Amino acid sequence: MSTDTLTPPTTEPQADVALARRIQEGREKILSEVRKIIIGQDEAVEHVLLTLLVGGNSLIVGVPGLAKTLLIHSIAQVLDLNFSRIQFTPDLMPSDITGTDIIQQREDGTRSLEFTPGPIFANVVLADEINRTPPKTQAALLEAMQEHRVTVQANTYELDPPFYVFATQNPIELEGTYPLPEAQLDRFMFHIRMDHLEEDEEMEVVRETTDEVEPELHAVVSREDMIAFQDLVRRVPVAEPVMRYAVGLVRASRPNPNGGLDFIKKWVAHGASVRAAQYLILGGKARALTQGRLTVSFDDIRALALPVMRHRVLTNFHAESEGRTTDELVTMLLDSVPVPSSGM
Repeated sequence: MSTDTLTPPTTEPQADVALARRIQEGREKILSEVRKIIIGQDEAVEHVLLTLLVGGNSLIVGVPGLAKTLLIHSIAQVLDLNFSRIQFTPDLMPSDITGTDIIQQREDGTRSLEFTPGPIFANVVLADEINRTPPKTQAALLEAMQEHRVTVQANTYELDPPFYVFATQNPIELEGTYPLPEAQLDRFMFHIRMDHLEEDEEMEVVRETTDEVEPELHAVVSREDMIAFQDLVRRVPVAEPVMRYAVGLVRASRPNPNGGLDFIKKWVAHGASVRAAQYLILGGKARALTQGRLTVSFDDIRALALPVMRHRVLTNFHAESEGRTTDELVTMLLDSVPVPSSGM
C-alpha cells in the first residue's frame, strides 16, 4: 500500500504540501475540540470531517439520543460556520426552507416584492428527521445540495460557500414518514450510522452531561481554510489502478444478466450509480490528506465503501426475506472484487 507522507515530491508545489500539512493539523484540532462534547462515535465524526473536506452532504442515521444534532452543531462552531437547523414535519412547505417573496411597503407608499431568505441560507444546514416531510418539501433541498443555490419565483439566489447539508433519520420510527426517493438518497455522499456507545463511554456521557460545568468550544479552522482545503482535495492525484478499483467495485454492485457476481444477481435489485465511484475517489483523497499522504491508496477506497455504497445498493425481495443487509452485501463485494497488484 502507498505510504507517501507529506514529504514534497518534485511534482508537488510547496504551497500545496504546506496546505496538506494544515489539513492534517486542522483535523487534529477539530477532533480535540469536538471530543470535548461528543464522547465516542469516532467513525461518525471521521466521516463528517471527510464530508466537509470534500464539500459534500451526508445522511446520518441513528436512534434518538445519540447526539446527531449536537455533533453537527459542534462541528459548525469549531469551524466558525453559520449553522441552521430545520425540523422537518409533515406540514413543512418548500418556502419554509428556501424563503419566499414578501410584499414590503416603501417610505413613498409604493409596494414591492422582496425576498426573505429561509434557513437554507447558512453554511451548515441540519435537516432534522428529513423523512418526516413529504417528497415535495424534501425536493426543496435538491437544488441547494447539488448547485449550491435556490430558485424562488424564477429568481436564483447563490448560497455562500462553504455549504453543507446534513440530514438525520430515525431508523426505528417509521409511522408517518416518507422514505427518501432513491434519486435523492444518491445525492448524499455518505450514509453515516451512529450506534449506541460502549458502557464506559455511556457512563462518561452521563457524567459529563449532568455536571454543572459545560465545555466551551473554540473555532480552530476558518471558513477560508475549509474552502482552500476543498480545492486541495480536488488536486490530489489518483493512480489509474486505484481509480479502476473504485469503478470496478461500483460496477460489480449492479446485477448483470450476462455475468457478474452470483450473490449480486440473487439479492440486489439496483446497484450503485456512478456517483458512488466519484465519492469513493473524493473521499479517498480527503482521507489520504488527513492521514498525511499525498496519494490515494486501495485501503482508502475500501475503508469508505460501506458509508458510500450502503444507501445506493438496493436489495430485492429475496434479500429481505433472507435477512440480507446492504452492509453485508457491500462487505461481500469487497471480498469478491480483487485488489489490483500494483504495489500501491
